[in-house]
Amino acid sequence: MANCFLLLLLVISSAATAQQPCNSGGPTEAVLAWPAWRFDACQTGFNPYEFILSPATVGHLVLDWRYRTVQPIVGSSATVADGLVYIGTYDGRLYAVEAGDGGLLWSYLAQGTINTSPAVANGVVYFQSSAGYVYALNARTGVFLWSFGTGGPEGDSSSPTVANGVVYFGALDRNVHAVNATTGAPLWQYMTGAFVFASPAVANGVVYVGSEDFNMYALNASTGALLWQYTTGGVVDISPAVVNGVVYFGADRNLYALNAGTGALLWKYMVAGYAGSVAVANGVVYLESGNNLYAVDASSGELRWRVTLPTELTGAPAVANGVVYVASYDGNLIALNASNGAPLWGYPTMGFYSSPAVANGMVYIGSNDGYEYIGYLYAFHLPNH
Repeated sequence: MANCFLLLLLVISSAATAQQPCNSGGPTEAVLAWPAWRFDACQTGFNPYEFILSPATVGHLVLDWRYRTVQPIVGSSATVADGLVYIGTYDGRLYAVEAGDGGLLWSYLAQGTINTSPAVANGVVYFQSSAGYVYALNARTGVFLWSFGTGGPEGDSSSPTVANGVVYFGALDRNVHAVNATTGAPLWQYMTGAFVFASPAVANGVVYVGSEDFNMYALNASTGALLWQYTTGGVVDISPAVVNGVVYFGADRNLYALNAGTGALLWKYMVAGYAGSVAVANGVVYLESGNNLYAVDASSGELRWRVTLPTELTGAPAVANGVVYVASYDGNLIALNASNGAPLWGYPTMGFYSSPAVANGMVYIGSNDGYEYIGYLYAFHLPNH
């Protein structure tokens, strides 16, 4: 047993050395979790602690359970922490479901709709609703702790990012906000030139966030002071990923890579359509664009492979242990080999707006089973796990 535990620590250490996740907890907690939108505060979309699912095993995935929501439209993506799965729906409900069997633990009805994704940190779940409020609830009981209202117009905004005791988020009041994670007290706000739909990435004391004013901003995480801004050729409503001193994000028809310290352009790669969400893992940037999934070298910007799928992709890719997971609007959840794009597994539902989350040998995703007009949270596992 001692040797097995030592081997696990060595594997975790090796994986973490290749690409350190930021603000996602230590290996003990992170092994079983996908605690926020895009996994960590750096918005990488990469879980380096997943060792059960792999290119060799993912093809055996089967449906474990599915939980039926009250509202049929599930635009939120799942968050997994401490044995619970959290997801929001368009009727303003946040659900906490047991990860093991899909049993409902609690639900909370907020003002407005929820199509952003929750974040869990230190026993608290945070989420933003379309009514312009960020909520903090006890993650185990669903008990209300605090809410913060932006005072701006109602509408969909960004998923919150939690780092170092601060909750960062964008809103339709054109501001990037920072509030105290314990009390909800405002710390600072920075006004951009347009709506902020993208979820901020936080790394090394800097907040990186895009705006519909065509700019990517870098702000001091403690004060909100502007460090630099980079102007693209289109709206920046996709969350950036920050890895090894580089900011990656899609805007207009390009995938951009900027120096995280200066904002200088390192390279950009043009894609066939609108450049969507990214995930970064082991030196590769995975980008969705229409019905295409691109794998681009993170250092050089050169294409490694491209896969064209039958229908348009939605949400954002998730990467874990050599597998890329994507979802399509027509309801297909697909697993591809991260090294070459070869298809490994798929499961059909009626439709997705949600993105997959991968943790502890499980894949979770919210679905809109359109013909039935029913919303579900799906959970897949290996038969013997």
